[in-house]
Amino acid sequence: MNPVPLHFDEIQVGVRGRSGGRTLNETDLSFSCMLSGGWHPIHADAEFARTAPSGQRILHGSYCLLIATGLAADLPYLGDRVLADLGVRDWRYQLPVVVGDTLYADVEITNKRVTSNPLRGVLERRIQLIKADGSVAHTGISLLLVNRETITS
Repeated sequence: MNPVPLHFDEIQVGVRGRSGGRTLNETDLSFSCMLSGGWHPIHADAEFARTAPSGQRILHGSYCLLIATGLAADLPYLGDRVLADLGVRDWRYQLPVVVGDTLYADVEITNKRVTSNPLRGVLERRIQLIKADGSVAHTGISLLLVNRETITS
């Protein structure tokens, strides 16, 4: 049974949600390097990384942003009411993310507004990428353009 998507007008500022977890592995680290083309030794050289503050190789911050927005995709659940992702701002890398970390996305609706087209709205979501120990690895703001039309089946 599929959940019923929320209507824009039902969503309250201050509502929070948490995604399921995702444990990162060696494949994630390899994808991080391959997709970005960034092979800095902090990502790719275990011997070098042992001397770094983290003591081990870290995943690219931009890869972690991809993970965070993926984990947060259905928070809140809007189904096909999402028309576009309008971008991310103020994204901060607060802690390194390493192979073996289990991550969750905490999402809070921080603002919402109707656009100049009354059939569209913008949701502002604060996304925090949380490690299993509760520490915040990354944080930032995501904006979604949402259809406000009443959808009938």
